Amino acid sequence: MVEATELEVHDLAALLCSRVCHDIISPVGAIINGLEVLEEEDAEEMKEVAFDLIRKSANQASAKLQFARLAFGAAGSAGAEIDLADAEKVARGLMQSEKADLSWEAPAALMAKNRVKLLLNVLLLAISAVPRGGAIKVSVLEPIDAPTFRFECSGPSARMPPALGRLVPGDIARETIDAHAVQPYYTGLLSRLSRMRVAGTADGDLVVITVRPVA
Repeated sequence: MVEATELEVHDLAALLCSRVCHDIISPVGAIINGLEVLEEEDAEEMKEVAFDLIRKSANQASAKLQFARLAFGAAGSAGAEIDLADAEKVARGLMQSEKADLSWEAPAALMAKNRVKLLLNVLLLAISAVPRGGAIKVSVLEPIDAPTFRFECSGPSARMPPALGRLVPGDIARETIDAHAVQPYYTGLLSRLSRMRVAGTADGDLVVITVRPVA
């Protein structure tokens, strides 16, 4: 097993902030563009297009921020639990702007904060497994105090996320950790804190990512 290398706390915090900013800068920029169109155009048709752009972009920015709050943020005090229904809600909101369709099967239950954060971060890896769209089925298997997460990612050009090889296990000695790479690294950090292991298999157009407790 590769011994994980940990980032300095201040570097991790800065990179996660950069990641959140990277995710929301596009919809915020689109809102600004829509407002500029409203200021410059008199045609009702163009104004309607601008309003539609602003509406969709504002919803997208809100969904991304709500997801980030749960996936990257504190989301309660140390040792807190999070309702899986809240995790499903932010996941579905995020997926509205993604190419893949989401199905979610989980019991109605509270789960340890870091495990819920891990669940949502692995969802981001699952999205990267189907770059041309398809379907992602998320299953949370009981018992809740020692759960297994299963992500079935199917679609054309489905592929194993490269990050599962080095970034998630924490083998970063030969990696450059930037705002993009910090998310899978953080996923691995959460898995180690939760005493769970992330693994994946690929078979044609199906990629399966599993997260299981470490014995």
